[in-house]
Amino acid sequence: MKHVHLEKVTVNIGVGQGGQALENARELLTRLTQRKPANTLSRTRNPTFGLRKGEAIGAKVTLRGKPAAEFIKKALTAREQTIKATSFDSTGNVSFGVPEYIDFPGMKYDPAIGIIGFDVCVTLSKPGLRVKHRKIASRKLPRKQRVTRDEAIAFMKDQFSVNFA
Repeated sequence: MKHVHLEKVTVNIGVGQGGQALENARELLTRLTQRKPANTLSRTRNPTFGLRKGEAIGAKVTLRGKPAAEFIKKALTAREQTIKATSFDSTGNVSFGVPEYIDFPGMKYDPAIGIIGFDVCVTLSKPGLRVKHRKIASRKLPRKQRVTRDEAIAFMKDQFSVNFA
């Protein structure tokens, strides 16, 4: 019950506006993951940036299982197997960005899309996490069932040969 495993990988591109830029982001996510992306919506209204509540401002794809592990390996190759130690949070998640998609293995520059970067968020968990998320009789997780920052760092080092900057 103390074994850390990869729960999911979320690949996100935040554009900040709709239109052609959002369509380019959706197309890029489709090419990267071979999955259909979901839109991320604005939570609040911000007239300074011309945002309305509920407007699509980005796209994301969630990967689980073997595709998630393969995607992490490719994304880390684009980052030269290096992540900052500050990218890990206290609950065992890690996030890092890839500044240009052309660094990703197997991707070539497309002038229609331009240069876009994307964020990769890795969620780690231990068995028994369902207790926290279930609808009936949900409970807080005990401390020993939560993934700590040190456990997350050790997992990434063992599974994906990550170096830390």
